[in-house]
Amino acid sequence: MAEKNIPMREALRAALREEMIRDERVFVMGQEVGAWDGTHKVTRGFLDEFGARRVRDTPISEMAIAGAAVGAAMAGLRPVAEIMTINFAFLAFDALINHAAKVRYMFDGQFKVPMVVRAATGWGNQATATHSHTPEPIFAHFPGMYLGCPATPADAKGMLKAAIRDDNPVLFTEVIALYPKPGPVPDDPDFVLPIGKGDIKRAGEDVTIVTYGRGVEWSLDAAETLAREGVSCEVIDVRWLRPLDLPLIFQSFKKTNRCVIVEESLPFYSFGSEIAAQLQEHMFDYMDAPIKRVSAMDVPLPYAKEIELMALPDAHKVVAAVKEII
Repeated sequence: MAEKNIPMREALRAALREEMIRDERVFVMGQEVGAWDGTHKVTRGFLDEFGARRVRDTPISEMAIAGAAVGAAMAGLRPVAEIMTINFAFLAFDALINHAAKVRYMFDGQFKVPMVVRAATGWGNQATATHSHTPEPIFAHFPGMYLGCPATPADAKGMLKAAIRDDNPVLFTEVIALYPKPGPVPDDPDFVLPIGKGDIKRAGEDVTIVTYGRGVEWSLDAAETLAREGVSCEVIDVRWLRPLDLPLIFQSFKKTNRCVIVEESLPFYSFGSEIAAQLQEHMFDYMDAPIKRVSAMDVPLPYAKEIELMALPDAHKVVAAVKEII
């Protein structure tokens, strides 16, 4: 399979473009997706190629964007709605959770909601507390909607294509810090990664590191550092918070008997809490050490750069956590 080395934003753009060519029911909508090529340039050139009927600039109203996407999906289209950053998805919470995630069940399967909501996520870059959320675990709490967060350009392409083709609503979050980072991406327009399947980003024997999104980068950096000290880490990228690939995590934990969970989000009622609970409940007999968690500190993110970095996870904190349990 031919590959090309491109940034994540270009991989996402390729996925969207290929799906719009493949299926005329697919259209994009959101603030600045057309005339301004998208805030993060994922829809660059789409307005000229597909026209205003399929590339729709919307008012600055996240509730209107998400609500219109739900209606369009119920009517038989396949909208891909962009919410500029996930911080503003809270304004669309009712449309996403009370409608998109529940319509199929409320109407006993008479309607389906094949829609995707794309949202940039992640802390950092001195965007301050109100613009620096990584709240995927909040949305993953609710059944009825899938939630994906790719860590590499190839995953971004394959996962987004799967999301667009699926008949269920999907919240698809894209880490802002990963947009410019390149990686090999298959050219194949039918390259699709299955929903709900994680990936072993690095094989190892001593410790399982479970993570997603930007945490994959920190975990791989930490694993490389630890390898030079004789510690072999297996890095599991769950890719999807819902459905969650628990069998992959359990399989790795049976081998290593130790686990560090790495997430960019906050520590309370979190992704890390859920993984730790699942391991304690189902894998207790294999546990040789306490489960450690690495996350952002439990504070609204400060503005000052040095304090901001102190509040965020990084590879050094992952290394320290692994060393505590070996």
